[in-house]
Amino acid sequence: MGNHTERLSYAEVPTADPHGVDRDEGPRIGVAYIFSDGGDDDDDEPGDGTRANSDPEETAFDPREEVECAVYKLDECVYEKSRRSSALDAYSPEKLLDKCRAGDLVEFVAAGRYPHWAVYVGDFQVVHLHRAEVKSAFLTDAGRGRRCRVVNERYKFRARDPDAVVRSALEQVGLKDGELSWRNSEGFAAWCRFGRRELKAGGELSGGARQPYALHVLLGDRKYSHALEFQSLEDVIAEKRRGDYLGRSAFLRELAVHLRTETAAH
Repeated sequence: MGNHTERLSYAEVPTADPHGVDRDEGPRIGVAYIFSDGGDDDDDEPGDGTRANSDPEETAFDPREEVECAVYKLDECVYEKSRRSSALDAYSPEKLLDKCRAGDLVEFVAAGRYPHWAVYVGDFQVVHLHRAEVKSAFLTDAGRGRRCRVVNERYKFRARDPDAVVRSALEQVGLKDGELSWRNSEGFAAWCRFGRRELKAGGELSGGARQPYALHVLLGDRKYSHALEFQSLEDVIAEKRRGDYLGRSAFLRELAVHLRTETAAH
């Protein structure tokens, strides 16, 4: 995302890269997040139960406050969110109905809230992970007042056939608590569309100590990026979602403080 990259090393549980559609063989491991408190899988709110704005209908969403970033697995870009890669415009759920097709990924957004992801399955319905349960709901209800957009192109993996995406989503409806294989709504929805096991909680095989994932954050001058390194895609998702919750200005301020601390320590 830029022509200059600084790297930070975040030592986490070692994992390696699995390829292809999800399979059940092989050992799994758990992971620990770097900055995140891990609370965004339950209603996509911070772990202390607070949120920046208690009424999402009154929250002014500003796409300029979104953290633009890309995720790399070694030298391969596997995710990108930026104005240069796609439009970041968001709409009311009623307006988005005309744009949705079965199998699409939908992202609900609001300032000071974790983004919430869902799979559109047709007939105005979505399937989503909400309050530690996979549920079916009307698109107009699932966002609870937030604006929304189709985000099929964020992840660079090859998508399943739309019928397979819908079937995968519907087959999970009713799963809850200990039955779940995802920590947040984004991991669940993306898994339904792409079938990649690294999108599941602890879905990557144990491997060496190298950290293969890098979250590249586009900085203020839009010419440089800073790379945060992680062991698993699950960890990256947790951190970039936390950035979405904080907003671009607060996230970059926090990153600047961290960089000064790291520089002073050396």
